[in-house]
Order: sequence, then structure tokens, then C-alpha cells
Amino acid sequence: MQIPDDILAVLTDDRTIISGDRVQIPFQLDDALYKRVNVMLKDVGGRWDGRKVVRAHVFPFPVEEFMRACLAAGEWPSKFEQGWYPTPPKVVFDMLEHASIRVGHTVLEPSAGTGSLAKRAAEEMGIVDCVEIDPRRAHVLRELGIARQVIQGDFLDLDPLALDEPYDRVLMNPPFSNAIGHVMHALGFLKDGGTLVAVMPESITWHTDRAAAEFRKLIADNEGEVIPLPEGAFKPSGTSIQTVLLCLDADPDGTLPTHGWHQRQPLQLDLFATA
Repeated sequence: MQIPDDILAVLTDDRTIISGDRVQIPFQLDDALYKRVNVMLKDVGGRWDGRKVVRAHVFPFPVEEFMRACLAAGEWPSKFEQGWYPTPPKVVFDMLEHASIRVGHTVLEPSAGTGSLAKRAAEEMGIVDCVEIDPRRAHVLRELGIARQVIQGDFLDLDPLALDEPYDRVLMNPPFSNAIGHVMHALGFLKDGGTLVAVMPESITWHTDRAAAEFRKLIADNEGEVIPLPEGAFKPSGTSIQTVLLCLDADPDGTLPTHGWHQRQPLQLDLFATA
């Protein structure tokens, strides 16, 4: 949900203190504006603590990183508009550990948000490309100057076979409502021998629908690893959904639908046609 200009001005004011688990506004607002600021901060998870030693909105998680990302994008993930949850720093650290990015590796971050993963990948000397559907967040990514290119659009609309060179690494925190669909599409951008690391809802490990069952089989057949994240790992981003990390290494002889796998399909069909 977009942050109105007057609320954004209050929260980005030099006098506003955003630190640890607190947002403190130590200057007077008119009643109407205060009520609207209060509604937004409560929607994110804060509660007003009026004690003299506090006098701040206090959150049940460290809020600074999350609020900075929201303010940079000019929006926040309200209870009524779920979908974008910035990747918390601890989760970013774990993902980079599993990705093992080396100097010169090409890295794709689909649904990049404001670049929590992309920034760290660039610090590891990866060559980073980002895709982001929201024009405001795409603008933030371009302003950061960390990506070789920022594509503003729906990641699911991109054709992986239009790529000349697939990616060594794919790092992703996809929309939880369609995490499997996003990961399956992302595999088409991955190089044979590459690695995909994704945050996913824990429900992929037990959901009984056909898509989840087939996805689990694909992971097992290709020796993928599903690693539970600590309870509350995404509380700093405003959600209590339980999450896991998916780590997949793309064996050229495996069945993952990578970029190379897709390219080989017409050749295999031709062989069957002439047999």
C-alpha cells in the first residue's frame, strides 16, 4: 500500500527516530495526521507506548531495516495487501552462505523489491540483474546503482529462452501466494551447474495439492535441500508465516527445467520424431 506523501514526510523527517524496535516522532502533529500515521504503524505491527521513558511506537521485532525499505519504496505491506515482505538481514546472510557467489558470477534476483538480496550479491562481486513489478521499487533499485540492469515488469511474463546467457545464481524471495510458480519459472533462467536459493513458505513441505507434491518430487529427484528457518524469521518484515530455504544445484544430467534443459527439448523431440 502506498504511503501518502504527508505520512512519508513525517517518517523521513530528520527528527524522526527509527531505531531497534521503535519509531519515535518527537515533534507535534495535528490530530488528523497523527491518527493516520498511527493507523499505518499499527498496520505494520507497532503499538503506541506512551510511558515517559518510551513515547514511541514499539514493534515486536527489530523494525529499522524493514522501515527503511518501506520508506525507500514509498509503500508498506499492509494486512490487506500482502505479497511484498523485504528479506530480513539474517535470512539474507543465510541465503548468501548457501549461494557461494564468486567474483564474476551472474546473479538474478526476481521480484527484487528494494534489493535486499541484490545488494549483498553485488558486495560479493556478483554481476546482478533485477526484475521488479512495481515501478516505485524498480526506481529505488536503479537509484542504488548495484544492478547491471533492472527490468520493471512481471517476472512471470519474461521468456527464459530469450536469454543468450543464463545465470550462475538465482536468489529469490518470491510472493508466498505463488512461490512454486515463481521458482519453477526461475529455474528456466538458471545455468546448468548453477545454484538457486529461494525463500518459500513452509507449507510446500506438506501441502497435499498436485503442484506441491510434484514440486517435492522434483526437489527430491535432484537432491535439493529444504532448510527450515527459525520461527518468526520474517517477523522483522511484518509477517509471522513460517518459512524455509530451498537450495537447488542444477546438475546438467538432472531433471530440473533449467535454461539448458529447455534448450535441449526440441533436439530430444526431433530425435523421437525421426526414430
